[in-house]
Amino acid sequence: MIVSAIVAIAENNAIGKNNQLLWHLPNDLKHFKDVTAGHSIIMGRKTFDSVGKPLPKRRNIIVTRQPIKIEGCEVVSSIEDGLTLCKGEEEVFIGGGAEIYRQAMHLTNRIYLTIVHKNFEADTFFPELNPNEWTETSREKFEPDERNPFPYSFITLNRR
Repeated sequence: MIVSAIVAIAENNAIGKNNQLLWHLPNDLKHFKDVTAGHSIIMGRKTFDSVGKPLPKRRNIIVTRQPIKIEGCEVVSSIEDGLTLCKGEEEVFIGGGAEIYRQAMHLTNRIYLTIVHKNFEADTFFPELNPNEWTETSREKFEPDERNPFPYSFITLNRR
C-alpha cells in the first residue's frame, strides 16, 4: 500500500489559520478531488470539522481521541488504525491537519504537494521535509489567473 500525503502549503510551510485554509485556489481544490477520488482519505477531526461534511466519492476516515460517531465516516483513534482499515488498497491518502501529517510522515511514501508561491501568516504549518529523503518526480507551475489569485505548483515527491 502506498501512503500518500496530499497538502497545499505556502512557501513558508503555512497550511492554515484558525482552522481555515489560507487561500482559495479552485484549481488546487479540483486537483485534490481528482487525485483522491475513489480512495480512502485519513484526516484529523479538526480538519474534518473545517470541511464540514464527508468528502464525496472517497472513504472518509477520521482520527480522533474522542469516542464519537460521524455520519458517513469511519472513526479511529490512530493513523495506524486507519491504515489497518485500508489493508489491500493500492493507495491511501493522509489529508491533514498538521498534527496528522506530522504523525504520519514516517509512514508516508509519496507527497502530492501544492506550493502556493507566497508567504502567509498562519498558526498551522506542514512539517519541514528533509530533501535527502525525497525525490521530485513531477512539477507543473501555474501563473495566477482570474480564478486563482496566486502562482502555484503541483509537485509529486517520492520517498527515496
